[in-house]
Amino acid sequence: MNIDISMIQFDEHGLVPVVVQEENNQVLMLAYMNRESLEKTIDTGFAWYYSRSRKKLWKKGETSGNVQRVQELSYDCDGDTILLRVKQTGVSCHTGSYSCFSGRKLYRSSENSIVPVDAGDEMPLAEILSDLYQVIQSRRLHPVEGSYTNYLFDKGQDKILKKLGEETAETIIASKNNIREDVLYEMGDLWYHCLVLLAYHNMTPEDLLEELKRRHNGSGYHKFAGKNGIRPDM
Repeated sequence: MNIDISMIQFDEHGLVPVVVQEENNQVLMLAYMNRESLEKTIDTGFAWYYSRSRKKLWKKGETSGNVQRVQELSYDCDGDTILLRVKQTGVSCHTGSYSCFSGRKLYRSSENSIVPVDAGDEMPLAEILSDLYQVIQSRRLHPVEGSYTNYLFDKGQDKILKKLGEETAETIIASKNNIREDVLYEMGDLWYHCLVLLAYHNMTPEDLLEELKRRHNGSGYHKFAGKNGIRPDM
């Protein structure tokens, strides 16, 4: 394929950094290309990179099967960084995580400030939900035979809502029986199906957390106002 790449500015080592992004906008990884790997990427439609440690070209997923089919290739205003949007098969990280950036934070926002994140801290709930959601979205975009998640998406909204109702009822029954293990198990199923429903509507856990933050900050209660317009307490 004859595509002009003269606008790409390779560094003194003949390399250009590549930010790799999934179709759902999740950032997957950072890699490097030289001219040859960029040309192979364009010619084949699959992501090829240059390994700085092994000093050789490599096709993503060549041994693992987790290939990246290129959907769009862009470059920044200076031409010295490439943005690669791909359809990821399986996971992108060699550790088995969906993204190379999953759960690895140095800092995070806390109200109006930025605070350091201790590497020894347990993964925050929001990150766990986000990671699980990304797996769900990966199944949705790239179906896996025998996947229960794909079964739900294939059957559509009515099936997802039916399962959500069933899991809600089972959580209620577990609570009435006062069995701790059953409550946790059924609520785990309930939360999973809630994430599937979010994915169905192209909403994210972050969207839901923003809604909860608005309520925490005292706004967003209009839907729950009483007959006299008085906002009920949380």
